[in-house]
This record gives sequence, structure tokens and C-alpha cells, in this order.
Amino acid sequence: MTFEIIPAVDMRNGKCVQLVQGVPGSELVSLDDPVAVAKDWVSQGARTLHLIDLDGAIDGARHNAPIIEEIVKECKPAGISIQVGGGIRSLEDAAGLLRLGVDRVILSTAAINDPQLVKQLADSFGSERVNVALDSRNGKISIEGWKKQSEHTAVEMGIKFEKLGAGSLLFTNIDTEGLMQGVNTRPTEELVKSVSVPVIASGGVTGLADLIAIKRTGASAVVVGSALYTGKFTLAEAITIIEKDI
Repeated sequence: MTFEIIPAVDMRNGKCVQLVQGVPGSELVSLDDPVAVAKDWVSQGARTLHLIDLDGAIDGARHNAPIIEEIVKECKPAGISIQVGGGIRSLEDAAGLLRLGVDRVILSTAAINDPQLVKQLADSFGSERVNVALDSRNGKISIEGWKKQSEHTAVEMGIKFEKLGAGSLLFTNIDTEGLMQGVNTRPTEELVKSVSVPVIASGGVTGLADLIAIKRTGASAVVVGSALYTGKFTLAEAITIIEKDI
């Protein structure tokens, strides 16, 4: 698999936002039209879009579902892969998104609370369409919009969810997320070495060197938000430097 740069389109109250460590009210960026933002990333060379309904993740209500549906309708015909997370709490939620045309659903809280949901979805739709998010703070998984801490580690749960049928994992290092102070690659590397499914990394990307560092962990992709939105580098620059790093 070619290492991929995946732009994040995080939605809160109908806007495209970037929060610091997922805290509401900490917006670094707030843009009025998430659909236009998504289409712009596609025009700049994105092959995959990472859509997160923050209202769903934080409050449990997927208020941005109509926007996600519009992005899928606008971007899928161009051959764009779309992964969606945030507030997916049930088999019905996930199945609805997959039937809509979303390529991968990202489960977090629901997977931790009901691991068999991962198996059910993998059996019904295929492992490649099921991703489990392992959002880690101080070495332990956080759930419910990062408001609640579990007792599980990312490696422990990554191994478990791979066995249950997850086709990929999304690892976010909350300790560095949104701070724009660079990445800590060690936790990502530990997870990559512990599982055989692709690991998508997220959290802390600030400069182009961070992208190279994450690629060298063995991760399959990196989700980038704040660094792109605040102009630390362009998507084209990111794609170019990854292509040159052989």
C-alpha cells in the first residue's frame, strides 16, 4: 500500500473546524462550508477524505449527517475514497453509512463498548470497510468524544479488533493532537509492530518532517488537519515529499 496523506474534514455545528485536543470551543479553524472544503481537497490531489462528525462524537447526535451525505454524493463520482466517524453508536448507524457509499466506517466508543459490533459489520460488509479508532491519551484509550478514559491500551485493543475482523486501525495520539508541536512516533510504531492490518496515524503533524517520520513507522497513511488548514504546508507539498522519500 502506498503511504497516503488524508485531509481531515471535521464538522461541528454544520461548519468545518479544527479543535485543539478535541475540546469544544478551542477552534483553530472554522469554515462555513464543509462540502466546499472537501471538494477543494479533492481538487488538490486527495485520494481519500476523512470525515468526522464531532457533534456525533461529543454529544452522540449525528447532526452533520446531511453534510456527509452531500460530500459523498459530490466526491464519490471522482473515485475518492471516504471514511467516516463520529457518533456511530450502532449497527444501524454504520450500515446506513456503508449503504450510502461510504468506503469505511470508523468505530470508536461503540467498538470499545460492544466489540462484537466490529465482527458483525466485518461479516456483513467485509473487513476492508471497518476501521476501529484507537484514540490514546497517556497510554490509554479515550472514548465518548475523548471525555472518558478506558483502562485499555491501543496495542491491547488493536490486537483484539484485528481478530474480530477490523480491516484497519486509526491511531490518534491525543497527547499531541492539535497542539502543532510535532509528532511522537513511538506509540504508532508500537501499534504497527503489534498488528498486521494497516494503521492510519493521526495527531501532532506540524511540518513536512513529521509526515516522513510517520511514514517510517510503517503506518499506511496519516490524517492531517490543523497543519493543512493553518498553512504549515500544502497538500501538494505533502504528497510530493512523500513521493520523494523512498
